[in-house]
Amino acid sequence: MVTVVLPWRPQPSRLPAFDDVRAWYAANLPDAEVVTVDSDDDVFVLARCRNLGVAGVADGDVVVIGDADTIPELAPLHEAIAAAPTSGVVHLPYDEYRWLGREGTAAFRDGTPLADCDFELVRGACSGVYVTTPETWRSHGGQDERFRGWGFEDAAWYIAHETLLGEPPRRHVGRVFALHHTAEVREGPDYDANAARMQRYRDVSGDPEAMARFMFDVTASNARVRPGL
Repeated sequence: MVTVVLPWRPQPSRLPAFDDVRAWYAANLPDAEVVTVDSDDDVFVLARCRNLGVAGVADGDVVVIGDADTIPELAPLHEAIAAAPTSGVVHLPYDEYRWLGREGTAAFRDGTPLADCDFELVRGACSGVYVTTPETWRSHGGQDERFRGWGFEDAAWYIAHETLLGEPPRRHVGRVFALHHTAEVREGPDYDANAARMQRYRDVSGDPEAMARFMFDVTASNARVRPGL
């Protein structure tokens, strides 16, 4: 079984993209269950929503963790879904991340195929759409729920995955398309705290023993906030 998990807290500028993403999955993965996930935090905690979504899926099933503004291509998504149950790593069903911006998004809604819309290439992107199983997600600690608000949780997770599982998340040749909405504010106390926490991941990058100790603390912290993860 495949479950699509969409972390989601409604915001006016994000509603059209959310509707587009839901419609895409309904049309292209009709047998998948699509669920939205939020937490009771006062700010949106994307890492926690992802962990909650995965925790609600049965072992052995496949989870597509999608951003609520991002549409993948179908062929690489199918490849990732087929590989995830036995690979032991998380899959990224793209090697090219396209941000469509206002003009590209408007063109898409006017009927232009996603691949033909204007875009900006986002280099180094490691979020947008993940494909995994609950077992693989747990095997390297999931994502750190102490990243609050916006910024760094995906890059930190990437470092932990590469260090603990011996390779980065496995990419498939393809594209994802991020739709336009009002940008989030990436400044302030939460953002500064996220940046400082990101540095702690960099400090233990490439050292499996140190990372394992660090991620033990992460999962313990996650469990204290939300028993049963």
